[in-house]
Amino acid sequence: MPRTHVGFRPTPDARAALDSLPGEVTTSHDPSGQERAALLADVAGCDAVVTLLTQRVDKELLDAAGPGLRVVANVAVGHDNIDLDACRQRNVIVTTTPGVLDQATADLAFALALATARRVVEADAFIRAGNAWTWSPDLFVGLDVTGATLGIVGFGRIGQQVARRAAAFDMRVLATPSRSGAAAATELGVETMPLDRLLGESDIVSLHCPLTPETRHLIGAEEFALMKPEAILVNTARGPIVDEAALAAALIAGQIGGAGLDVFEHEPDIHHDLVGRPDVVLLPHIGSAGRRTRLRMLELALDNVRAVLAGETPPTPV
Repeated sequence: MPRTHVGFRPTPDARAALDSLPGEVTTSHDPSGQERAALLADVAGCDAVVTLLTQRVDKELLDAAGPGLRVVANVAVGHDNIDLDACRQRNVIVTTTPGVLDQATADLAFALALATARRVVEADAFIRAGNAWTWSPDLFVGLDVTGATLGIVGFGRIGQQVARRAAAFDMRVLATPSRSGAAAATELGVETMPLDRLLGESDIVSLHCPLTPETRHLIGAEEFALMKPEAILVNTARGPIVDEAALAAALIAGQIGGAGLDVFEHEPDIHHDLVGRPDVVLLPHIGSAGRRTRLRMLELALDNVRAVLAGETPPTPV
């Protein structure tokens, strides 16, 4: 009888999906992800493990699971928490949950762009602090989003959805080249160009590329120097794509106008110079945090587990 361990506590509405798995299913009691020692103990003898992006899947975990492990189903669109080489060596299939979170993440990217550009959080804090005010022409004036130029770094599924939203704001949309996104760029009237030119021409830069060795610190001091002084950086992808210290320095120096961040280089820690800045909007990695989206992510992960346990090809293997 197969055994599956889920390394976090699923929401109540996900129980039906769990009940449909064959064999024995165990879960953690921690909704934010099981601590390492407990996870290593609970995966012993498992055929399948369902993980979060915060849980490392490495040689240690694979050894703890044992030779019977067949699949690691990551409830995330990325897989930078997984040692793919180690999984290949053990013939362990790795799956992720692409597609189902595209809309929710694109929504949040645009929300961050709007909130940062129009100084929404800053103005809200001003009101809540009890400040006296009257309408004036220069009160919390920000960047006009309608008609602005949006640069999308990483024109995959999520980046394309952001471009579709930008169309409603009559934005000029730029993107870094992508073979998979070439048709969508033509359809949506998106101009593709190298990163350095995109940074120089964009009013808002939104990051949607995966975290790889090549994209780690893709945006650093040299890139901030290319951006407009009023430009806004939005990151809903992965924190280490941005050199956080360089971002803080660029904001302090006035090289760019602001940032909207859902992810951070050293989560959950955030660079101290970013936390107190009114020109930065900070969110705790909630890009996919729509109720329906989160449920569908887990359902897709379990669909992958079910397929592998049945000897079939999973829907979304890496």
